[in-house]
Amino acid sequence: MDDTLIQNIVVNALPVLFAITLHEAAHGYVARLRGDNTAYMMGRVSLNPARHIDPMGTIVMPIVLYFLTNGAFLFGYAKPVPVNFGALRNPRWDSLLVSIAGPGCNFVQALLWGVVSIGLQVAQVEEPFFVKMAAAGVWVNLVLCALNLFPLPPLDGGRVLAALLPPKQGYALSRVEPYGFFIVMALLMTGLFSTFWLRPLTQVGVSVIDTLLTPLFALLS
Repeated sequence: MDDTLIQNIVVNALPVLFAITLHEAAHGYVARLRGDNTAYMMGRVSLNPARHIDPMGTIVMPIVLYFLTNGAFLFGYAKPVPVNFGALRNPRWDSLLVSIAGPGCNFVQALLWGVVSIGLQVAQVEEPFFVKMAAAGVWVNLVLCALNLFPLPPLDGGRVLAALLPPKQGYALSRVEPYGFFIVMALLMTGLFSTFWLRPLTQVGVSVIDTLLTPLFALLS
């Protein structure tokens, strides 16, 4: 394992753990608010990363892909939070709220890491480890947010779109779910997903965060 890989792991470890833990916990928390206690009863509304880590998707797959592609392609996932959509007070619209909670939580985290980055600049902290970690926190969360907003089940964006469509079309879209993971993987491996969705949406996120935080930076500088 080379030094560069070790440094990348150390810098990204905390942002990634926060990103996936709070993302999944947010789904379960909102589901509980809207009437479904499934995730809560299973201990998934938790800030303990171990409850959300999938050994294959969170650890093995990213490491294997890193070495197979020499770092050019990375992909992973956390253990999905169980939600009984039928137990929600209003299954159609509450499912939208539950689904959007994860990406929304990641955007808020990206914003908070941006605040940390500004704080480091104002305090004139130039330690590379902290500066890189703050930057990683912004990017990791924006990428996770954009990835999950892709409008195809089982990703969160697919569930949001299914809720917004008329019932007949929403049901038809939901039937794609068993194949959604493989479709997204194919798009990722061909580069189409990054070129036409992930990169543009992430750049939009960066622009929004810059716009929101510029007044704060000006005030503190």
